[in-house]
Amino acid sequence: MDQRKTDLHNWLNHSLSHQVSSLEAASADASFRRYFRAVTDRGTFIAMDAPPDKENCQPFINAASWLAELGVHTPKIIAHDLTQGFILLEDLGCRTYLDELRANADELYSQAINALIKIQSGAVDPSSHTPPAYSGAKLTEEMSLFSRWYINQHLGQSIHEPSFAIWLHTQQYLAMACLQQPQVWVHRDYHSLNLMITESNSPGVIDFQDMVVGPIGYDLASIFKDCYIEWPRSQQQVWLEEYRVKAIARLELPDFSLATLTRWVDFAGLQRHLKVLGIFCRLSYRDGKDNYLNHLPLVAKYVLDVLEIYPELEAFKNHFEGHIQAAL
Repeated sequence: MDQRKTDLHNWLNHSLSHQVSSLEAASADASFRRYFRAVTDRGTFIAMDAPPDKENCQPFINAASWLAELGVHTPKIIAHDLTQGFILLEDLGCRTYLDELRANADELYSQAINALIKIQSGAVDPSSHTPPAYSGAKLTEEMSLFSRWYINQHLGQSIHEPSFAIWLHTQQYLAMACLQQPQVWVHRDYHSLNLMITESNSPGVIDFQDMVVGPIGYDLASIFKDCYIEWPRSQQQVWLEEYRVKAIARLELPDFSLATLTRWVDFAGLQRHLKVLGIFCRLSYRDGKDNYLNHLPLVAKYVLDVLEIYPELEAFKNHFEGHIQAAL
C-alpha cells in the first residue's frame, strides 16, 4: 500500500473542497519527489509529493514566487503543507519541449531564450531575496560525483596518482572558470523535459527548486547541450548568437563575443556533464532508476567534444579519455 499517496489524496480532497476522482502519475523525477495529476470535476491539477525527511519544499515555493515576479511562466501554487511535504500546483499540461523540438526547434528555442533572459534578469544582490550562490566549493563537490559514481561505481575502477592530482586540478580549474563568468540567476536544469509548451507565455518552466546565482553559461549548456536530445555544434552556435544579441540588449552586461560566450558554455557545460555522468549512475545504482544509464553516451560525447577543443584540458584528456569513452 502506498501510504503517502493515500495521505496525499486525502489532503487534496480537503484542500480543493472537491473530490479527486483519480491520482495519475504525471512525471518521474531525478529525486525523491513524485508528481501526480489530480483529476477533479473542475479540471486537473498537479500534486507534488516530497517526503519531508528527504526533500525541502521551501526552496520550490521561494523560487516560484521569485520567477513569477520576473514574468517567467511557472505553475501557480494553489496550496501547500510543508509538514507533510505536499504542494498543489496549476497543471501546465503534458507537452514538453522534448516531444516537439524536432518539428519546431527554432521557434521553441527562441521562446526558451526569452524566458531564460527573464530568469537571468533577477537581481544579484545579497541584501535582497535571491537564490544562494553557486560557490566554488559546491561546484567542486558536484564534480566529485563523477569519480565516486561513474569511475568507482559504474566502471569499478579507482583513480590513482598521478591521475588523481590531475583530477583535483581539473575540478579546481573548472570551478574557477565558472566563477569568472558573469554571475546571473541559474535555473540549473533548464532542458527539454523541464520546459512545457503552453497556450500563453510559453514556455512553462518547472523543476526550478535548485536555483542558484552562478555562471551565465550554465543554463545555456543545459538547453543546447541537452542530455536528452542532440544538436550539431554548428546549430548550437546559431542559437547562442541569438541569445547573445538578446542578452546584451536586455541584461546589464558588458558586450561579449560569440567566441567568449561559447567558451563560457563549454566550460560550464563540462562541469555540468562530468557531474551528470555521476548523477545518472547514482540514480541507477542507488535509486533503481536504470533508464538514466541510456543517456550516458550523449553526456560522455559532450565531455569528449570539449576535451578535443581546449589545450588547457589536455592533461585531463590524456588521463581520463579512456574512462569517458567507456560510456559510449
